[in-house]
Order: sequence, then structure tokens, then C-alpha cells
Amino acid sequence: MLTILKNIRQLRAASRECSLEHLEDILVKFEQIVSERKTEEENIQREIIAKQAMLEKYQKMLLDDGIDPQDLFNSISASSPKKKRAVRPAKYEYTDENGELKTWTGQGRTPSTIKKALDEGHSLSQFEIK
Repeated sequence: MLTILKNIRQLRAASRECSLEHLEDILVKFEQIVSERKTEEENIQREIIAKQAMLEKYQKMLLDDGIDPQDLFNSISASSPKKKRAVRPAKYEYTDENGELKTWTGQGRTPSTIKKALDEGHSLSQFEIK
């Protein structure tokens, strides 16, 4: 539909099938849509300008107090490092295809060996670490 609306030749061809009243009704609706979109864009631009003004105001306040905004940013990012979550203990152990003893926490993708056993009717409790 957008390709038709963007191309004047295709739009003319499509409009031949409509009556003049229908086309005028479509025009009114398009004008309303364009007007609403312009209002939305203006509101977004006003918000961007207001936010920029606030940022400049706070930057000036910081500089007046002798604080470099970059130092403030660096202190915030340095003071809150991401915490690593604790490693989960293994709940299950199994022997893989190569005969190696492996463990699984029960999180994430089920190992193929355990999945194969479950598909054959075995219970997950058979793999629990005791």
C-alpha cells in the first residue's frame, strides 16, 4: 500500500476506481492524519529542547560549584560496578557420550545425554547429586 501511495502513477491508477466523493473523504482523513503527526513531532521537539535546556542548567550549576560534569559521571559509573551473581551449585551429574562425568545446575538448555534419557522414560531424579 505504501508503494502505491508513494508513486504518483500508481496512485493515479488506483484513484480511477474511486468516485470523487470517496477521494475527497480520503483527502480529509489524510489531512487529519498529517495534522496529528505534525503536532506529535512538534511536541517531541519541544520536549527535546526542554530537556536540553535542563541539562545545560544543571551543567552550569555543577560548573558554578566547581564540579566537572565528566568527573561526576565517572564517579557514578565507578561507584556502582555490576555485581556478578553467585555461581549456582550443580544439582545433576551425568556421563556424556565420551564417558566424561559432567554436572548440570538445572538451568539453561538440558544436556543432550539427560534429554535423551528423559525421552526414553527415565526420571530426572536419577541424575541428582546425592
